[in-house]
Amino acid sequence: MSLADKLLRDFKDLPKGKKKEVIDFVEFLKTKEKENQNKMMDTINEENRDTLEELSKLT
Repeated sequence: MSLADKLLRDFKDLPKGKKKEVIDFVEFLKTKEKENQNKMMDTINEENRDTLEELSKLT
Protein backbone atom coordinates (compact mmCIF):
# COMPACT_ATOMS: atom_id res chain seq x y z
CA MET A 1 0.00 0.00 0.00
CA SER A 2 1.37 3.40 -0.93
CA LEU A 3 1.75 6.19 1.56
CA ALA A 4 -0.98 8.18 -0.22
CA ASP A 5 -3.37 5.21 -0.04
CA LYS A 6 -2.73 4.79 3.69
CA LEU A 7 -3.21 8.49 4.29
CA LEU A 8 -6.52 8.53 2.42
CA ARG A 9 -7.78 5.41 4.16
CA ASP A 10 -6.90 6.73 7.60
CA PHE A 11 -8.23 10.21 6.78
CA LYS A 12 -11.62 8.82 5.75
CA ASP A 13 -12.01 7.17 9.16
CA LEU A 14 -11.52 10.41 11.10
CA PRO A 15 -14.36 12.55 12.41
CA LYS A 16 -14.92 15.88 10.65
CA GLY A 17 -13.15 17.95 13.34
CA LYS A 18 -10.05 15.79 13.19
CA LYS A 19 -10.03 15.99 9.39
CA LYS A 20 -9.90 19.78 9.73
CA GLU A 21 -6.95 19.46 12.12
CA VAL A 22 -5.11 17.24 9.62
CA ILE A 23 -5.71 19.74 6.82
CA ASP A 24 -4.57 22.62 9.04
CA PHE A 25 -1.43 20.70 9.96
CA VAL A 26 -0.63 19.95 6.32
CA GLU A 27 -1.03 23.66 5.51
CA PHE A 28 1.28 24.48 8.43
CA LEU A 29 3.91 22.06 7.13
CA LYS A 30 3.67 23.52 3.62
CA THR A 31 4.09 27.04 5.00
CA LYS A 32 7.13 26.03 7.06
CA GLU A 33 8.69 24.30 4.04
CA LYS A 34 8.18 27.42 1.92
CA GLU A 35 9.73 29.57 4.66
CA ASN A 36 12.73 27.23 4.85
CA GLN A 37 13.19 27.38 1.08
CA ASN A 38 13.01 31.17 1.15
CA LYS A 39 15.58 31.35 3.96
CA MET A 40 17.88 29.02 2.05
CA MET A 41 17.60 31.14 -1.10
CA ASP A 42 18.23 34.32 0.92
CA THR A 43 21.36 32.72 2.38
CA ILE A 44 22.59 31.63 -1.04
CA ASN A 45 21.96 35.08 -2.47
CA GLU A 46 23.68 36.79 0.45
CA GLU A 47 26.71 34.49 0.31
CA ASN A 48 27.05 35.11 -3.42
CA ARG A 49 26.08 38.79 -3.56
CA ASP A 50 29.44 39.98 -4.91
CA THR A 51 29.53 37.33 -7.61
CA LEU A 52 25.94 38.02 -8.62
CA GLU A 53 26.66 41.74 -8.87
CA GLU A 54 29.69 41.09 -11.07
CA LEU A 55 27.68 38.79 -13.30
CA SER A 56 24.94 41.37 -13.66
CA LYS A 57 27.49 43.85 -14.99
CA LEU A 58 28.35 41.48 -17.85
CA THR A 59 24.89 41.57 -19.37
